[in-house]
Amino acid sequence: MKHSVYGVDVAKRVFQVHCVDMETGEITSKQIKRAGFLEHFVNRAPCLIGMEACGGAQHWARRLMEMGHQVKLMPGKAVKAFVHGNKNDVADARAIWMAVQQPGVKAVAVKTEAQQAVLALHRMRQQLVKFRTMQSNGLRGLLTEYGEVMAVGRAALDRAMSDVLARLSDRLPAVLIDTLREQWGMLEKLDQQIAAIEQRLSAWLKQDKACKTIAEIPGVGLLTATAAVATMGDAKAFKSGREFAAWLGLAPGQTGTGGRVRLLGISKRGDTYLRTLLIHGARAVLTHAKEPSAWVQEISKRRPPNVVTVALANKMARTIWALLAHDRQYERSYVSVKPA
Repeated sequence: MKHSVYGVDVAKRVFQVHCVDMETGEITSKQIKRAGFLEHFVNRAPCLIGMEACGGAQHWARRLMEMGHQVKLMPGKAVKAFVHGNKNDVADARAIWMAVQQPGVKAVAVKTEAQQAVLALHRMRQQLVKFRTMQSNGLRGLLTEYGEVMAVGRAALDRAMSDVLARLSDRLPAVLIDTLREQWGMLEKLDQQIAAIEQRLSAWLKQDKACKTIAEIPGVGLLTATAAVATMGDAKAFKSGREFAAWLGLAPGQTGTGGRVRLLGISKRGDTYLRTLLIHGARAVLTHAKEPSAWVQEISKRRPPNVVTVALANKMARTIWALLAHDRQYERSYVSVKPA
């Protein structure tokens, strides 16, 4: 028996629901207040509910799945293709209803609250790192206006700031010197907040089996391991490691017509943050590995360094999927063999 299909456009206070009755063809399109959204589905037979992967969608997906419904979260790009005419809530809900029934649309994983909490820590850490960089660059820019230029790097900034402020204290107002000293002190506070988040992520890694498993892969550290497990959700949702790597944007894009296909650079689709961590991890392996693998040595002879880095990041992503999907431990000497 086929399930009914619903398209839901999630908003802050009012949700738009679109559905077509499979027997009569009757179209239902109506608004539902936030407080009555779950009540609308609580007594219904199990159905397929499609939503766009946006703010709050993970929460509603978990609640609907607890009621026995099947929920499919879709990226906005997949939904946009089905929006016809003017864009409004009614058109968006209809587009979601159409997109959720397409077999080729790759759904976004519905994450547990624990996985989403880990991703929240990553987002807050990323924001603090950005604030720290902005603060440091702001100090350098202000001091340059008074003829003080420092070497590149945070360590050089910390070494020079005391002497710089002492020299400028005779020329500039005390209110500016005190403010510059306070802004410099803020960098240490940001360091402490970032370190505290990393300690919490480290504690989660030690108690999570999946994180400990993939942390054994060269180039996969604390941030990459925790972000990969939380972002992926269920590894078995992907058919293969290649699909997971392509989902992260590490596979080549392609263009072509008339049977001729031309491969481009990496597509850069998917999660930018996790893809960046994997590429940085691969670059660290290539830079610091004392005994690079035979695969790395062979590909390094044929390809430029950046291509080798992305290729290794792709291989790391496939290894992560293989370990989690098949519940295996990392083995450095393992050789993958296709079944006969």
